[in-house]
Amino acid sequence: MIWLSKRRYLFLMLFPTLLIYLGYIILPVFVSFFYSLTKYTGIGAAEFIGLKNYATLFHDHLFWVSLKNTLIVLIVSVLLLLPGSFFLALLLNAKVNGSNAIKALNFAPSIVAPILVGLIWVFILDPQMGLINNFLKSTGLSKLALQWIGGTTWTPYSVGMIFVWQTAGFLATIFLAGLKMIPKDVYESSTIDGAGRFQQMLFITIPMLNETIKINVVLIITGVFKIFEAVFLLTGGGPNHLSEVMVTYMYNVTFTSGEYGYGMSIAVITFLLTMIFSLVYMGLSKKNIEE
Repeated sequence: MIWLSKRRYLFLMLFPTLLIYLGYIILPVFVSFFYSLTKYTGIGAAEFIGLKNYATLFHDHLFWVSLKNTLIVLIVSVLLLLPGSFFLALLLNAKVNGSNAIKALNFAPSIVAPILVGLIWVFILDPQMGLINNFLKSTGLSKLALQWIGGTTWTPYSVGMIFVWQTAGFLATIFLAGLKMIPKDVYESSTIDGAGRFQQMLFITIPMLNETIKINVVLIITGVFKIFEAVFLLTGGGPNHLSEVMVTYMYNVTFTSGEYGYGMSIAVITFLLTMIFSLVYMGLSKKNIEE
């Protein structure tokens, strides 16, 4: 196996994977950017128009609505999902009877197909036939029955809650792996010095999970900016596109309206925003550590 240590053989082994990555991940980004500079309906030749699609985009009211909704989902997800999955991991890390079964149930929502997740939550959140509103009405709390989906206010918050439900188990599993990597000697030493559980969590657990927290935040950001199935099944972007998120708006512009070039400009902006949010967060977290 000495030949494995030679760089040229390592490159040959990695080349097929690198080729697939370039073909299916990197190349489509450049293809999308090219078509975003054109007027193209998906049929015939593309007409190069430069940055006109981007100029139109920044004056498009519905694009700003979709961006606002996406940011609402992002804020809800970060505020609930990050601490929620962390405390869920702390509970899973405790030694209790049936812990393996609990871990499996915790991870279950993450392996449900997104389209099924959307269907499940339609029957829960639908204003007319949904479980929540029917329960509230049957218990005399009809004033609390809201238009969770399909309205102009609550839809992005509902989408955020669905994303939290679907992703919490996955992120908790990553946190759990990080907790398992923290040496027990550190906790034992702190106990001898008189540190309590809360102090251990604040000054040992959280600082030593810094890299894990960064990974999870980036996963939340990238996950939110590619939400599609939940919104598509819950509302289809309605009414009048007011519940769109960026990916559903891109889909409707591209495949419903037939404006392929304009849709690709939305896709490029979505990609850039995802990268900017991720890189800014990683830069800020690195700066805080160095300080």
